[in-house]
Amino acid sequence: MSATFEDLRVLKSAEEIADSIWKFVVQWGEFAKDVVGKQMARSADSVGANIAESFGRFNFGEKLQFLYYSRGSIFETKYWLNRTRVRGLLDSKEIDEYVSRLTDLARQLNTFANSLKTVRAEQNPKRSAVRETQAEYVAIHPEEIPDPLFSEDDLNWLNT
Repeated sequence: MSATFEDLRVLKSAEEIADSIWKFVVQWGEFAKDVVGKQMARSADSVGANIAESFGRFNFGEKLQFLYYSRGSIFETKYWLNRTRVRGLLDSKEIDEYVSRLTDLARQLNTFANSLKTVRAEQNPKRSAVRETQAEYVAIHPEEIPDPLFSEDDLNWLNT
């Protein structure tokens, strides 16, 4: 029997953190809740939401992309936690605990993403990346740029 996304340890960790943050935020005054709290609650919720969305994707690239979005939301949540410290909305001990839990969650996400990369490599060992050659940089001096940049014929062509 295959696991459901609710069985993922990384998702459970994300949910616990988001729910805990929610419990603090709903107790704040309206201004703090509106300016910082809503943003922090949304970013914390987004961590788990993107993990869940990743699970629902078929393509490995899409799965990884949503895990990277989730990791970005972890950093956003840490940003908002820093704002709560500066603005005195949570005490430093609570913030440090959240930061530690989010750091652990980021490690779990990296492990999860790496395991997906391993599965992808095992399923398609001949897969190679398609790369374009690097474009040559050509310096243009301002005196070489025609004036006007576009002729009347060029502009008229765009209107047709």
